[in-house]
Amino acid sequence: MSSNWKLDGFVDSVSRRDFLVRTAGVAALVMAPRVVRADAAEPYRLGLLLSATGAGANYSEGGIKAVTNAVAEINSRGGFLGKHPVELHFRDTQSKPDTAAREARDVITRDKVSAVIGTWSSAEALAVEEIINEHKVLHFAANSNSSRLTHENFSPWFFQYSPDTRMESGAIAVVLAEMAKKNNWKTFVSIGQDYEWARAQQAGFLEAFSKLVPEVKLIKEFWFKIGETSFGPYISAMMAMKPDFCFGAIAGKDNVTFIEQAKPAGLFRRTVYPGGLLSLTELQQLKDTLPRGMIGVARAPFYALLDEPIMRKYLKMYQAAYGADAYPSDWACMHYDAVYGLEQAITKAGSIDNEAVRKALTGATIDTCRGKATFRSCNNQLGIPSYVGTVADVPEYKFPILDPKTITKVPAEKTWLPSCEEVQAIQKKRA
Repeated sequence: MSSNWKLDGFVDSVSRRDFLVRTAGVAALVMAPRVVRADAAEPYRLGLLLSATGAGANYSEGGIKAVTNAVAEINSRGGFLGKHPVELHFRDTQSKPDTAAREARDVITRDKVSAVIGTWSSAEALAVEEIINEHKVLHFAANSNSSRLTHENFSPWFFQYSPDTRMESGAIAVVLAEMAKKNNWKTFVSIGQDYEWARAQQAGFLEAFSKLVPEVKLIKEFWFKIGETSFGPYISAMMAMKPDFCFGAIAGKDNVTFIEQAKPAGLFRRTVYPGGLLSLTELQQLKDTLPRGMIGVARAPFYALLDEPIMRKYLKMYQAAYGADAYPSDWACMHYDAVYGLEQAITKAGSIDNEAVRKALTGATIDTCRGKATFRSCNNQLGIPSYVGTVADVPEYKFPILDPKTITKVPAEKTWLPSCEEVQAIQKKRA
């Protein structure tokens, strides 16, 4: 393993290209403040496990920017509690669970981090969750969101900043059930990446949707490996079945590739395609390709949250760093929330002691880009909504967004397991 590389004086204006080029040839990166006060106390060591390479790189870009910028801003105030400068230890997980587990163990045992933020995929997060529980290190997920992380595999050291798959797919089911009733739909197919998140997303959707409209039947499931480059056979097969809709559980680069190939093949003219993640990443990268009117789900769309003070503050910070035409992705907003949620817990605890911080954050209400939100005490799931809407052009932006006139904000309480007793009944019993 290569030795750590320390970048003293990391500044807000560092670009993603600089960041990734500089880290491409090394296994680790430490970001430390330029100036440490003479009366500074013990530094707070924070790990960042995201994908600079691999299928999750396009989502991870926003998280990398958000965390590095937030850490720089906190350090400009002296660090946590005004005296604990933050050292940020970055690892490229390469979008692979085994790499994520290896890097998590290394950053914990070698660099002695107190917390880690990450990862891109739920499969990575599940592998990391075992390691953080073993070492009693805090883990903040602002992207990975399989419900197994907060249910079957739950660790009290794990905190979820995204709506989990049960919540997210349940929100889609609520909207689609109304459409199914209105349009007298009878059949549908599904397509997804063959890994943890997509499997959990589809399972959550099927459970919720079948309760709402049991008469609408799933006639075929299509699964493909992450990194698929040719979707032609899947698209042709789906079109031949003539379903009323096709539920999508696709994220990351594969989502972009699928949509780019499905549109010219005519899939979106033949059937409704709801369910896919349409974060700002897809809306910008596919601005000329996305069919207007397509239904998608978002987790933290900045344009729907401009009434929130924290979002306005972050947008100002983001544009100061990256330009007036730059906007934070959903992934950036959730990672920003993770860093400042940690700071709020440390402030509440009056200490950077890990056990004290964990207790302070459990059941806590924090300020986020999505408004005030409370962690559910039985599984550390943040009670935040999912956003379901249709793609539309608006004059304010050079890219489409989910139409603010029709976007549906589905609250957490409508889609998660109703009681903590139900949650605890399926959680792993840990020592």
